Amino acid sequence: MMNDLPLWVSLPGTVLLVLAGVLTLTGSLGLLRLKRFYSRLHAVTLGNTMGAGSVLATSVLVSSAVASRPVLHELLILMFLVLVSPVTAILLMQAGLRRDPRRPVPDD
Repeated sequence: MMNDLPLWVSLPGTVLLVLAGVLTLTGSLGLLRLKRFYSRLHAVTLGNTMGAGSVLATSVLVSSAVASRPVLHELLILMFLVLVSPVTAILLMQAGLRRDPRRPVPDD
């Protein structure tokens, strides 16, 4: 059975997890509510990236408290997420621009 976490870990961890849920929900609601493809993509990319970052920060905090030493390997996941998410958004936006019927296709 796992020991109870100290209060100095539980409170910030809880706040970060609630923040992650709110940010992810906001990004998902932006996907439903916004009308243009580019606006939808922006809301989802920002909301979900920051939400996942909050979950990873909670994981670093709780893992460090349980192990009684700094546990930072989750930061590699965060670094990968921060690098890949904007690149994916840019590629999706470029694909959307090429498929937009109101925009003339540039000569390549």
